[in-house]
Amino acid sequence: MWVRSGAACWTMRCSANCISTPAPADSDAQLQRELGRLRRQRNLFVLALGAVLMVGVPPLIQLPLHELPRTQIIERTRQRHSDVHKLLAADWTVSAIARRLNLDRKTVRRFRDTDLDQLLVSAHERRPAGVLEPFKPYLNTPFTESLGQVSGSRLFLEIRERGYRGSRQVVRKHLAGLRAGNAEPVRADIPSPRKITGWIMRPQDTLPPDLARRLLDVRIACPDIARACDLARAFAELLRNRRGFLLTEWIRQAEQDAPKPISGFAGFLRGDLDAVTAGLTLHWSSGVIEGHVNRVKTLKRVMYGRASFTLLRTRVLTKA
Repeated sequence: MWVRSGAACWTMRCSANCISTPAPADSDAQLQRELGRLRRQRNLFVLALGAVLMVGVPPLIQLPLHELPRTQIIERTRQRHSDVHKLLAADWTVSAIARRLNLDRKTVRRFRDTDLDQLLVSAHERRPAGVLEPFKPYLNTPFTESLGQVSGSRLFLEIRERGYRGSRQVVRKHLAGLRAGNAEPVRADIPSPRKITGWIMRPQDTLPPDLARRLLDVRIACPDIARACDLARAFAELLRNRRGFLLTEWIRQAEQDAPKPISGFAGFLRGDLDAVTAGLTLHWSSGVIEGHVNRVKTLKRVMYGRASFTLLRTRVLTKA
């Protein structure tokens, strides 16, 4: 293309120069001969250039197409794309196809609007979370503690007893990645606040050993949680065994070095100390009254808009 453009520019420049050059009147025949010579040179140059472009360029080589590996996800993508388009050709709606193939409607639209090659490339690049993901924290702990001097076969047998259904080679590959330093970091299995609260409030004799061990790890990692755990268990003992006479001492300890939420709760108890002490000491309580209130509210909601006040009064006053 550059040579052709250069030839065209060269021809136009020569023609322009020859045409723009003033010629004497007695040399018209000589000027015509010069222009004819330039035209012939131009034609020969164009013919030679065309021959070079036609003969000198090697033919294109048809390279074989890159074939993706026949993995399970690749074959599943091919099958889904074929099924979706067959049903579309039969005038099925997106919702009907989703129900038939047990897919989300967004997935059906994606298979409908996306080319198969693009879907296959996306499926090939996808890295699904394998069966080893839930067991990676368990594998990483002994690996770190032993500085990499750990048996992959032994770890494989241990996690298989805990429900692992993958192969031994996957475990070895993960350990090899840890030794090489190129394994992806695994998110620590940190329990949620709700779980920690449940472990604290359960009686210690009913807490399974594995949960007790995890609670101990949490207490070691966070001193505030350890102190809150001790105070919560002490208050639970006051409540279960009706030891209201120890409430003042509990409030003093909580206000002294407890985390802010617990110290605020202790200050709230001190503001109504006599009533709280009576509630933690006497066997009477307002539980029966609260039960009746709950029963009345339930009856009212069940009968709302369905019966008269007379029937509601009768049901409330009737002994359950």
